[in-house]
Amino acid sequence: MSTIETVARAGSDRGAFDVVVDDAVHNFRDPVVTGQQILQAANLVPEVEYLLFQLLVDGQLEEVRLDESVELTHPGREKFMSFRSDRSFRFTLDGRRFEWGLPMITGLQLKRLAGVEPTSYGVWLAQSVGDDRLIGNTEQVDLTAEGVERFFTGIDTTTEGSSIVLPQEDREYLEAHGIMFEEHVEGGSRGIILKARDLPAGRFDTVSADILILLPGSYPDCAPDMFYLTPWVRLAAGGYPRAADQPHQFLGQRWQRWSRHNTAWRPGVDGIWTMLRRIERALEIAA
Repeated sequence: MSTIETVARAGSDRGAFDVVVDDAVHNFRDPVVTGQQILQAANLVPEVEYLLFQLLVDGQLEEVRLDESVELTHPGREKFMSFRSDRSFRFTLDGRRFEWGLPMITGLQLKRLAGVEPTSYGVWLAQSVGDDRLIGNTEQVDLTAEGVERFFTGIDTTTEGSSIVLPQEDREYLEAHGIMFEEHVEGGSRGIILKARDLPAGRFDTVSADILILLPGSYPDCAPDMFYLTPWVRLAAGGYPRAADQPHQFLGQRWQRWSRHNTAWRPGVDGIWTMLRRIERALEIAA
């Protein structure tokens, strides 16, 4: 199977419409065609053995049934790709839903669907337990497992690096409230660092610290869990706060892990503002 190529719309005086299926250009005189007609024009027969997908303007793939009509008159370019398969598989990539015609997909194919530069970006498979899994360009991921696989992309680096990891709504909230922050990707971990945050007066042996929040691959559908401070802080009365005496390595720094778990996250409602309130409360009552 070939990669998706740019589709040329004829718009000529013949009233013809050109599309590309995989690597080949095909011409239609009618402005509305069915999935079956597209497959026939591409000589993908018998048509029942093939799946046809249209690449939408937002980059997502959508299956076109044999009897489903596709309009060729809209602004933009119609792009299609085919698979010889009898079923499709769903996954999400950077929060967008995709359908795929094969049970396996490679890291390079995922990067191309995401529209990122393959040599400088990595792609990860979100996992509910343990670190998210970095997928190599030639590595194949099985899409037949139960549930919908969730992938995300980011700058691929094993040293300090910056990327965009927050949803736009979260970023706008932090900027509107004058909160300085950095977004980072290291290996399979995505994190946001809140810079020089004031700590509750008189409670600790320092007045401010950077706060690290690690985001799960399925964020914001799933909650961030613990948070981390640097420099390490002690209670003004002496000793570390409860469940805040273990290290965590990120970006070459040894962070102080605050083991505080979240069991009341509301997908579609909660966001970075919720995590800020949880951190503020944890610092206020630290003992």
